Amino acid sequence: MTRSDPRRRIPRTDHLLSDPEISSAAARLGDQVIRDVVREVQDSARRGELDPDHVQDAVRDALARRRVGSGRPVLNATGVVVHTNLGRAPLSPAARDAVLDASGYVDVELDLVSGTRSRRGSATRAALLRACPAAGDALMVNNGAAAMVLATTALAAGREVVISRGEMIEIGAGFRLTDLIESTGARLREVGTTNRTHLRDYVAALADGDVGCVLKVHPSNYRVSGFTAEASIADLAEATAAAGVPLVADLGSGLLVPDPMLPDEPDASSALTAGADLVIASGDKLLGGPQAGILLGDLELIARLATHPLARAVRADKLALAAMEATLTGPAPPVTEYLHADPDRLRARTESVASAIGGVDVVPHDGRVGGGGAPGVPLPGWAIRLPERAAHALRTGVPAVLPRVHDGACLVDLRCIPHADDATVAAAVRRALDSVGSGSDG
Repeated sequence: MTRSDPRRRIPRTDHLLSDPEISSAAARLGDQVIRDVVREVQDSARRGELDPDHVQDAVRDALARRRVGSGRPVLNATGVVVHTNLGRAPLSPAARDAVLDASGYVDVELDLVSGTRSRRGSATRAALLRACPAAGDALMVNNGAAAMVLATTALAAGREVVISRGEMIEIGAGFRLTDLIESTGARLREVGTTNRTHLRDYVAALADGDVGCVLKVHPSNYRVSGFTAEASIADLAEATAAAGVPLVADLGSGLLVPDPMLPDEPDASSALTAGADLVIASGDKLLGGPQAGILLGDLELIARLATHPLARAVRADKLALAAMEATLTGPAPPVTEYLHADPDRLRARTESVASAIGGVDVVPHDGRVGGGGAPGVPLPGWAIRLPERAAHALRTGVPAVLPRVHDGACLVDLRCIPHADDATVAAAVRRALDSVGSGSDG
């Protein structure tokens, strides 16, 4: 390296680390991250990609943008309320506060009055029972699949699980419910056909099999229509009670009580009232809480599951317990707000944002529940129509905005965008259009 080589002007590592603005970032990011960023910027200057005189400022800028985790916040402009690829339900402000409070030491299994050990998550259990009075008891585990594994292991390991062929579902990423059940050591007893399963099919299986439980699954991500038949929970309850076999209803979407917006979506209260002994639901779908598996039902049955050795392996952590309690006891979570958004108000917001952008159209757009909930049910709303090529710029911008790409257009739906972020969305769209050119894709 000659004396005139500009790389000689690259600041030394110790000089950069002595910069107060750089060194103070260690409290937020950690020493190793600071050193990694310094090295990356120095290497960029050595390759001639950055003027050596700008290295110090570049390190400061990089650290200012750096986040502790790799997950990037995303503004959901798809119109899909429970978006699995975006982590399903966004937590309410109350739930976020509860998670922060629970992130340190917390009395998750301690009675502070007596100083003795208490039942884990008792406040969350009480909140679940208040929200679903039809349940005799409640148990929360770490996700919906874990709830199914715990239930089928405790009730039917080495025995049969009776299930309709029309309810043997596969969900995203190739996950099959039947594979999960068989992994517990239970044997599947398929009854009926894809489109028609009658009560007599279940009765026959109960009469001649070693049945651990009957499983009624809500086919949440598809519909079978036409020449169809199925046995209701009420019909099955009578047959399973006579046989002394538990009836388990896997509802999936997480409604605890009926919602007029979704008249065909099953809820836990109705299922239990109809005679289900155990209901399984997800916490991070229509319930609007953290990832969790919710088990509601008969007092003795829940106790059986809670004391099974597997329950320890799938138990919910203190952060999820805190978030779920706050979701149930606090203000309505974002999922509920977005699901019930007023179309006229959505149109007014969308037109206001479109006006701030300029030169764009507002078009009707139906949102969706998502997450396997209420398949095919439209949520009437509106969207800003942009050239399709704007989608990439929106997704990769700061902040990241995820639109829907459909029929040759990029659609920005504000249903799942907090009102306070409307101006942020408008600015993001303007930047995206500037970067790609705002002309037609035609």
